[in-house]
Amino acid sequence: MIMTRSPLRISLGGGGTDLPSYYKDHGGFVLAAAIDKYVYITVHEPFTDQIILKYSQMEVVRKRDEVQHPIVREALKLAGIDGRIEIASLSDIPAGTGLGSSGSFTTALLRALDELRNYRVQPEVLAEQACHIEMDLLEEPVGKQDPYIAVFGGITAFTIHANGQVDAAQLKLSPETLSNLENNLMLFFTGFTRSASGILRDQHVRSSSKEQAILDNLNCIKQLGYDSKAALESGNLHEFARLMNVHWEHKKRRSPNISNGVIDDYYRLALKSGALGGKLIGAGGGGFLMFYAEEKTRLRRAMTEAGLREIRVGFDFDGTRVVARS
Repeated sequence: MIMTRSPLRISLGGGGTDLPSYYKDHGGFVLAAAIDKYVYITVHEPFTDQIILKYSQMEVVRKRDEVQHPIVREALKLAGIDGRIEIASLSDIPAGTGLGSSGSFTTALLRALDELRNYRVQPEVLAEQACHIEMDLLEEPVGKQDPYIAVFGGITAFTIHANGQVDAAQLKLSPETLSNLENNLMLFFTGFTRSASGILRDQHVRSSSKEQAILDNLNCIKQLGYDSKAALESGNLHEFARLMNVHWEHKKRRSPNISNGVIDDYYRLALKSGALGGKLIGAGGGGFLMFYAEEKTRLRRAMTEAGLREIRVGFDFDGTRVVARS
């Protein structure tokens, strides 16, 4: 039995510029942090010659082409496996909440299949394999951020070149800045889950058609990513919080589906209750609101009374890894 895990993530800046419809012409830049909430994959060789899958559904088939889960099917093809395998997945937080679970699932699965075959690949190869499955084979309107931050972990900046090459660089944060950032970032679940595909597909279509409004918006988002990196590395967390607010305002302009009246009310309540800055994590439409706050007790009380559940997180610096083998 092999167990792997990949961290979920929070996006700190530049989100949306990692889609090929944008970076192929303009280059992308995203800033993300891996958190200590995980997707787990276990792989086991069953007694019977079957492919057994356990996720939100259960599948028992004879051949990989019969597998309904698209990521699992393509990962098995990539690994050259076509029978006698049992795969189960667990997650600390469900999908559809904006924390990059699909990229975490894919990287954890590929790492488990590599371990099963006693393979070792470089982190960038693992991340690119995950991107290949989701972006090329399945043609999902997703970017490179999620698999890369899942694999590399930490608080990391990713520069995406026009040819798709990704350069990863851990941020240079002082111990004090790292501690304050970890302690003062707060996540609250809005109560809504959603699929990111619709929002991201709309952005993809508009970017591909060179719609100037969406390109101008993403250019601003990319610059905010650079500015957020500079603020964090200089230890100016109040400026980072301010930039989160600016980022959120620009992000909402990309699509009317990114926010709604309920989310906007929660956001205004948070700013009145001690939050210095914040934004919705992920493509939009639901999931988690993230705030930077130094008056944490006041904000926690206000959001809890409004019915939101807080999820306390720390940073993960391990990335995708094997956690058990027997």
